[in-house]
Amino acid sequence: MATAGHFLAQGWKVIATMRTPRQDLLPASERLRVVALDVTRPESMAQALQAAGPIDVLVNNAGIGLLGAFEATPMATVREIFETNTFGVMAMCQAVLPQFRERRAGTIVNVTSSTTLAPFPLVAAYTASKTAIEGFSASLQRELGAFDIRVKIVEPGYGPSTSFAANGQQRMQGLIPPPYEAYAHEVFAGFSRVESVTQASDVAEAVWRAANDLSGQLHFPAGADAVALVRNRQRA
Repeated sequence: MATAGHFLAQGWKVIATMRTPRQDLLPASERLRVVALDVTRPESMAQALQAAGPIDVLVNNAGIGLLGAFEATPMATVREIFETNTFGVMAMCQAVLPQFRERRAGTIVNVTSSTTLAPFPLVAAYTASKTAIEGFSASLQRELGAFDIRVKIVEPGYGPSTSFAANGQQRMQGLIPPPYEAYAHEVFAGFSRVESVTQASDVAEAVWRAANDLSGQLHFPAGADAVALVRNRQRA
């Protein structure tokens, strides 16, 4: 929502997609259309792209969070995470590529996570789904350069002010079994002490930079904590 609002404020025409469309979430504008989209359903993607018409930038922001011990995570849940975070992104990219290739122009911005920048506990399945998109995007950037299509990755940090964790609460029930409870308590306490976090506006601004970047830069960390992780990795 923050990204759509930011682009709208910058004068862009915006196609804001969500599973259940709500017109009241963004300022009313002749440059805004709200369209239904579920990236796990091919028919929904086809209908959304038909409604959108030609586009210049695709932002793949749909994602499912998951926090819990991998040992206790059903494989059905792992597959559900990958269906949205990985296969949904790939499917949307594949769906827009014909129009981008024919015009020899277009930008894909894939939103991943700072969990790809440094190892975090209790998010193994989620990290795997996002790390797959990091490799996918890097390869796709090389593949599509010949058609003047740009591919970018935005890596948001920890965003406690968003509803990301709350939306996954039902899915996470029972994923911290008794043997993991003490350890998980320490991990959660550590999260509560984090001072540098990521705001939704940080991600929106990073997506904006990525969408307008004409260089070969691939990675755009979003938020002070994500930027710090990149710097720490560079010093290692």
